[in-house]
Amino acid sequence: MEKIINISADEQYNKMVNTPVWKLVTSLAIPTVISMLVTALYNMADTFFVSQISTQASAAVGIVFPVMSIIQAFGFTLGMGGGSLISIRLGQKKNSEATKIFSTAFFSALGIGLLILVFGVLFSSQFMKLVGASEAVLPYANDYARFIFFGAPFMCSSFVMNNALRSEGKSFFSMIALTSGGLINIVLDPIFIFGLKLGISGAAIATLISQLISFSILLSWYIRRKAICRLGIKYFGKAKTLGSIVATGVPSLARQGLASVATILLNTMAGRYGGDSAVAGMSIVTKICMFIASIMIGIGQGFSPVSGYNYGAKRYDRVFKAWLFMLLSGFGIMTLFSSLCIIFAPQILRAFRDDDMVVKIGTVALRWQAAFIPFHPLIVGTNMLMQSTRHVKQATFLSINRQGMFFIPAILILPVFFGLTGVEISQFVADVCSAICAIPFAIVFFKRYRGINQEDGGQTPNYTKGN
Repeated sequence: MEKIINISADEQYNKMVNTPVWKLVTSLAIPTVISMLVTALYNMADTFFVSQISTQASAAVGIVFPVMSIIQAFGFTLGMGGGSLISIRLGQKKNSEATKIFSTAFFSALGIGLLILVFGVLFSSQFMKLVGASEAVLPYANDYARFIFFGAPFMCSSFVMNNALRSEGKSFFSMIALTSGGLINIVLDPIFIFGLKLGISGAAIATLISQLISFSILLSWYIRRKAICRLGIKYFGKAKTLGSIVATGVPSLARQGLASVATILLNTMAGRYGGDSAVAGMSIVTKICMFIASIMIGIGQGFSPVSGYNYGAKRYDRVFKAWLFMLLSGFGIMTLFSSLCIIFAPQILRAFRDDDMVVKIGTVALRWQAAFIPFHPLIVGTNMLMQSTRHVKQATFLSINRQGMFFIPAILILPVFFGLTGVEISQFVADVCSAICAIPFAIVFFKRYRGINQEDGGQTPNYTKGN
């Protein structure tokens, strides 16, 4: 069995460092994009069906969103941190170390998810008020949140398994798990909400069931030994291993953690300047933009293992070609979706909630945010480049920019001068600043590693005809 595993790992290594990068990134990105789209789609489905109940129910989904961001923050920290290390170790042909990293990340995520479940159930009402729930929205938010808390252990550990599979170059496996759960969620939403008359709780139950299904399918790949990494408590590493995972995943923690804080502030300021209608409108816009952004994140996650493998193998020329391909392809795709959102913004908003005030507020916000979506590849791609090559400080700095350094001041300052319009344009302003900030990091990185290739006289390992 060990011999078969080693041959499989060697074949995967050769594929990752010798296949033309455009072909490799595309083959890894397509399943990942599909997974991200289905995940974003079932989040949108929750918003769509819940919005048919009432404006307050629609606002509640936006209120609970920071809770999911917190859960995702821990899952992404261990998943992306572990995944980046796994791809580098596999690129160095250190498969046993990759297994230790994966098992450590998985069981740590499971434990953190259980803690979130316990504290979330005990203090749900207090937390919902803290993140901006009004008295009218609070009952809906509590009904939705309690099932989200029950899903925390499965969501956190699924992020780890998902990213580990992608880091091995097996994004098709993760796609099957995520799309299966997501599609079932979409089917169950109307059945539970309207058919069984469970209301907003039905949407949360559907989400919980979908997470259980995705978790089970992901776990089955490891139980059946379809992956290079092995899963077992005996592989759990020392504190140093966990520390390396967390340190590498800090950019994801910063990004997702600040996304949660940003959403709380967005809900608070929207409620202050526009009431529940503004909270509902901005919540819908957030989900729409998340759906579009998920495409770019999927492309970036297709790029990430290619970057990590080739960085570990010292194929810096391929890292650059993969990054450039991701940037250009992402720009073209994002431009298409940006144009559709700008042209059809009112129709899109009305499809979610037939409320004139919600549509009016959401249309302005969606058009502003969509205007800069074509430049998201620069933000996402440069961040993932730094994280996948373990430039932790640079990756962390870039991660805190969009939702931290730029968005939080924007959402606190702009509404003071421009009222509700300030709320609507805050994300656009943050995105412009983040893209500008990413440019010098990419330039410095590639200048440095191009210089290393030149100093080596072209003698870096595994240079073949593969581009």
